[in-house]
Amino acid sequence: MKRQSLSPDEREEKLIEATRRLVAGEISEGDLLRILRRDVLGLTQNDYSRLVGISRRTLSDMEGDKGNVSLAVMNRAFRPLGLKVCLMPRQRALIEKVMEKALDNQKE
Repeated sequence: MKRQSLSPDEREEKLIEATRRLVAGEISEGDLLRILRRDVLGLTQNDYSRLVGISRRTLSDMEGDKGNVSLAVMNRAFRPLGLKVCLMPRQRALIEKVMEKALDNQKE
């Protein structure tokens, strides 16, 4: 896979949009990982798995939302993308309230 030449602003925008889609329930964690690995970093599964220190098979399973990986492995996979695994409410209304509260706290 040819590495794309994205500016830092373009990479950040892709990261924000993909993360928004995850929070909105439009994509899964595996989809997010695949989108960011390919579209932001432009890396193959082999290259990315070597970068993060997990097997290609584990990465493939994660991207396909299969298998059962530990939080440590998930965090290792998402770390180069500037992300970490966290708990979020399941209900959209609660997510919105949490985000509103976070924005209010930043303004103070």
